[in-house]
Amino acid sequence: MINQKRRGRRIILIMLAVLTLMVSVFGVADSAQAKNIVKGDTTANIRMVQSRLSTLGYYTYKVDGIWGSRTLRAVKNFQRDYGLVVDGIVGARTEKALGIKLSSSSSSLTSTELNLLARCVYSEARGEPYAGQVAVAAVVLNRVRSSSFPNTIAGVIYQKGAFTAVSDGQINLTPNQTAYNAARDALNGWDPTGGCLYYYNPATATSKWIWSLKVEIKIGKHAFARGQR
Repeated sequence: MINQKRRGRRIILIMLAVLTLMVSVFGVADSAQAKNIVKGDTTANIRMVQSRLSTLGYYTYKVDGIWGSRTLRAVKNFQRDYGLVVDGIVGARTEKALGIKLSSSSSSLTSTELNLLARCVYSEARGEPYAGQVAVAAVVLNRVRSSSFPNTIAGVIYQKGAFTAVSDGQINLTPNQTAYNAARDALNGWDPTGGCLYYYNPATATSKWIWSLKVEIKIGKHAFARGQR
């Protein structure tokens, strides 16, 4: 009887050891695969993929910038539906099909420019969901890239009448770490708005023109628009 109990314990211990090994192996594999899914392997890129897949209905979990089995499964399901190679890797074709532009590295910015962008995020969107704060920074950067706006961050932010925070002086408030993180994520290529150039709070906006724009997405209290009516 004693020998049988000992054998039973040994079998249980062996099974636990095998299970631990399997978890370790699969965990390493999942982590290693994350390094091949996007250019630069940045958190912002993973968030961008998750955000886009969420919009398309393939990813129903928190957009956290962490690559795991849920994100991998969502990518594969998307690839399968769109006739792509089902490998779970966000390469050039999957990137194009998703309609996103991944970044290989952070844009180079002076500390003064980064601080100004973070100040804009903080003064315009503090209290908003994190994706909404990134979205505000993304709108600024989208304007910098657009021929319809000034081509510098300072030029965009201080353009007359562009931002309420500049008009009421809140642009001079000291940003918190979250605002800096949101600014950096936008610089790394995460754009929750999908290229929008405008945003407003429907509860406070009074401009008839801004209300005439087609809303592409709503994040928190803000509505974002590309500019088309």
